[in-house]
Amino acid sequence: MTVHEFFEALPSKVDPAKTAGMNNRFAFDIADVGVWTVVVTDGAVTTEEGEHNADCTISASEETLMKISRGEANPTTAYMTGKLKIKGDMGAALKLQKLF
Repeated sequence: MTVHEFFEALPSKVDPAKTAGMNNRFAFDIADVGVWTVVVTDGAVTTEEGEHNADCTISASEETLMKISRGEANPTTAYMTGKLKIKGDMGAALKLQKLF
């Protein structure tokens, strides 16, 4: 699966019960690939290419994002080791666990 395919498929993979009441915008800046914004509006998830007024920006390599998405890497460990960087609202970033 490519990064583009991951963001295309993400809305159908998220459990709306886990994201109910959540209203946040997350930008994912994937090195040498592109930027996507994930919008969560009370359980509904959409993705848009590009950065659109995000609450926080998550930066990572393609390899790191794909490992996290497959469950092969822990996002907290990736953050602590500098493989994943977060800029902006850390409280919003902590809610990302509900998406993956």
